[in-house]
Amino acid sequence: MKYYTYEEFTQDTRNLIAQVQKFEAQAIVGIARGGLTLAHAMAEGLALREVQTLRTELYDGEQKRKKISVFDTLVFTNVQRVLVVDDIADSGETLAVVMQHLSEKYPQTLFQSATLFYKKSSLYKPHFWINEAEEWIDFFWERDFKLSPL
Repeated sequence: MKYYTYEEFTQDTRNLIAQVQKFEAQAIVGIARGGLTLAHAMAEGLALREVQTLRTELYDGEQKRKKISVFDTLVFTNVQRVLVVDDIADSGETLAVVMQHLSEKYPQTLFQSATLFYKKSSLYKPHFWINEAEEWIDFFWERDFKLSPL
């Protein structure tokens, strides 16, 4: 297991911002929950105010569903290019379903994806990514903000 620090996140996010600038995104969609921290940081770095989120569910407790559910209340007005961000493309199931969902629901909009980590075994390869994941990633936001037991 690799612990991913805030300092690593800061540097990697800067590098990801540099990569995605050529896309000239007009909006960012963060996939809840893993993509929300990155979406906020990327929006700040790219000076974008148009930040939206969508949520997916693949598990009911510990039981994996047969199909991912996508909960989308997105509204795009005069937006042609949207960057979709998540923390990792692990199995790739979430990103594959989200990207297909978005392209079908919003056919006039171009969507590209960005992640901090990408596993070569993922069934979906993001347009932009920084690190190859070779082990489980323990993100600082998953560990550092948990309440200690009383």
